[in-house]
Amino acid sequence: MSTSEFSRPFDVRQVEGKTPRLEASETERAALARRFELVRIDSLSAELELHREDRTVEARGRLRAEIVQSCAVSAEDLAVSVDEDLFFRFVPERTDHVPDEEVEIDADDCDEIEYAGTHVDLGEAVAQSLALAIDPFLTGPDAEATREAAGIGSPEDQGPFAALKGMKLGKK
Repeated sequence: MSTSEFSRPFDVRQVEGKTPRLEASETERAALARRFELVRIDSLSAELELHREDRTVEARGRLRAEIVQSCAVSAEDLAVSVDEDLFFRFVPERTDHVPDEEVEIDADDCDEIEYAGTHVDLGEAVAQSLALAIDPFLTGPDAEATREAAGIGSPEDQGPFAALKGMKLGKK
């Protein structure tokens, strides 16, 4: 089972029709903020609806969070609201993998989370969804002024084609 900061194990044999509401405690939010390199997480919750077919468990619902993260340029604190749809499909761990064998997956496989034993960790799945919702390049209103003060151009003025931008093409 998971050692996640926000672990919420559910027995796959007893999930059908359940509608859990997961809410992270202050301690869990602080640990997740460290893990995701956020200033803080003020709230984190998910409302889910669970369904099972054989040993496959599907969870659908909504993730809501209030986080504070640093601007990627100025390092100022920026408040961010997260409100995302959730969909997870937990499938039994596959034991037929062959090392270095090429594996083809389709779009549905991307939503699958393998589990071993009889429990799935809904809390860790929610935590990973929060991580995916975080903008790693978030900039605030003071970003441009900070770039100018540091003598750094805007992202459009960076990169391999920036030098070509100012060149005039000669005609032959």
